[in-house]
Amino acid sequence: AGKLYQHAPTETSQATLASVSPVFAVMKFDKEGNTTYFEKKKTELYQELGLQARDLRFQHVMSIATRNNRIIMRMEFLKAVITPEFLLILDYRNLSLEHWLLNELASQLAGEGQLVTYSLPFEFRAIEAILQYWISKLQGRLNTLQPQILETLEALVDPKLLSVDRSKLHILLQNGKSLSELETDVKVFKETILEILDEEEVVEELCLSKWTDPKVLEESTSGIDHAEEMELLLENYYRQAEDLLNEARELRVLIDDSESIIFINLDSHRNVMMRLNLQLTMGTFSVSLFGLIGVAFGMNLESSLEEDPRIFWLVTGIMFLGSGLIWRRLLSFLGRHLDPPLPPHVPAVLKKSQPAAGRVEIKTSLKGEAFGLSRSTLTNQ
Repeated sequence: AGKLYQHAPTETSQATLASVSPVFAVMKFDKEGNTTYFEKKKTELYQELGLQARDLRFQHVMSIATRNNRIIMRMEFLKAVITPEFLLILDYRNLSLEHWLLNELASQLAGEGQLVTYSLPFEFRAIEAILQYWISKLQGRLNTLQPQILETLEALVDPKLLSVDRSKLHILLQNGKSLSELETDVKVFKETILEILDEEEVVEELCLSKWTDPKVLEESTSGIDHAEEMELLLENYYRQAEDLLNEARELRVLIDDSESIIFINLDSHRNVMMRLNLQLTMGTFSVSLFGLIGVAFGMNLESSLEEDPRIFWLVTGIMFLGSGLIWRRLLSFLGRHLDPPLPPHVPAVLKKSQPAAGRVEIKTSLKGEAFGLSRSTLTNQ
């Protein structure tokens, strides 16, 4: 009775865990490209494949691993298990992913696509098809972003514009964020492939048929090294990812340069407005200074000058003339302090000769751009 009491909670817990186990919607492809659909619980699936529970713990990460003569590929939302006989796509119910699965993947595995590994074992075709899909998806994202970014930058860098369209800046900000996400995804893809290329044993383990098919094993011993074929396949997509990342970096540099140009244009317009404001302020100061004369004559004080009809024109002329002279003087002072001075003229070669037995010839050449220092050669004859 005690033993039965001890086993009862264990059986109950196992039944509870089995009931809450996630159910995978699986699409299965065989070597001929035939497709079947089924649903299976996670516990049943990993037991059937000879894997462990953590092998089917698919997060939105990117990795390629081998276990028990199975290849487990995690490409964010794309989750696949490859065996020497078939390919399993888990949780395929995604509109873009389902379109690729139904229209392209089956024909590629059957040899009707553009895969270069059709003559190699099945796992080569499956790996190449998945890598090709992922790199084409990244390339499509870049092809979508590039014209939008170029169009926005062309509208923002126009020197005729005195102000910047905020809607364009918002679009550029969103595209910049998308470009950063794309760069991150491409880097992760590159690092995932590079980790495999750095481990020779992992490359060997990816050749599943080499350990199960006697024909493939015989080909490997006769000189056809499938591990080298797998390495070349991974290097090919590594180079494609590198080229894609270079294009994204060039676009990023273009955005940074354009932002610098935009800031320069804005600073230029801001400086023009500040200089105009300063000139108007100096003009107001000049008029106000000589306007004190008119204020003095406008007071209700009697003098002998108001009886002369020429005093009005004389005082008015002095006010305008004095204001104009002071304004011009202030403008010249402003120009001397704001305009950059001309660089001093430095001779390229300076020669000095002295007659007598100890004639000294000094040659100075400017090496400026590289070191910023002058180099002297002293020769005694």
